[in-house]
Amino acid sequence: MTGLASFYREKEAYLLGIGFVVFLLAIWECVPLLITLPRGYALFFTTPSRIAVTFYRLLVEGKIQEHFYVSVAAFLSGLGIAIAVGLPFGIIMGRSRTLDALSDPYVTALNATPRLVWLPLFILWFGIGIWSKVMIVFVGAVFPLLINTYAGVKNVDRVLVNVVRSFGANEWQVMKVVVLPNSLPYIIVGLRLAIGRAILGVVVGEFFGSSKGLGFMIASAASNYKVDVVFTGVAIFMGLSLILTLSVKKLENSLARWRPETTKTF
Repeated sequence: MTGLASFYREKEAYLLGIGFVVFLLAIWECVPLLITLPRGYALFFTTPSRIAVTFYRLLVEGKIQEHFYVSVAAFLSGLGIAIAVGLPFGIIMGRSRTLDALSDPYVTALNATPRLVWLPLFILWFGIGIWSKVMIVFVGAVFPLLINTYAGVKNVDRVLVNVVRSFGANEWQVMKVVVLPNSLPYIIVGLRLAIGRAILGVVVGEFFGSSKGLGFMIASAASNYKVDVVFTGVAIFMGLSLILTLSVKKLENSLARWRPETTKTF
């Protein structure tokens, strides 16, 4: 019993989360058995078991793989470019007053602009192929990462920076020893937000400017009243978001082992 209690204490958050999801899915599955839906509403209603059957059927037919590869390619390309641009630019903006003063108005204005307004331009410039989706993913993901990285660099304790400089550290050593480790929580939050915005960018891009991809599959199914297929696409996007977010959280835990542990309350 002691070993079981210890296991539960370690995995409590995961077990509670999984248990609550299973509970909600069970309620959802039982709705048609408990409530008689009007005929018109029943056409637009589905259950987890029907979604699972539809997912398996589309998987066997190879339709999910065909759309999934297109969406993942656009997602990874756009997010990768956003990380390559947003992370270093946010660090440089946070460390350089001149670049901060020059760039802040443009960053603020572009971040406040709805991402959807760029899609017609990207379709005109890059066509309806993958690059228009890559660019809308990039625009959606780059600003959360850039702004959070900038905020993390700006909030670094000046006392720590001065202490390291007093030992003769150069700018790179200050960045390595003080700035980056202390900015890590902000960067992780920015990355998690960027993942969500990137997935949103994939969906929006494929809704309006694509002939393949999971977003296109969802839009096409919705126009043909195929509710099971719509929820299958939504479930895939949710699963992808969850896996990536948990991966980022695990990365944060592995990179932040130097921090003192918080006091646990029982």
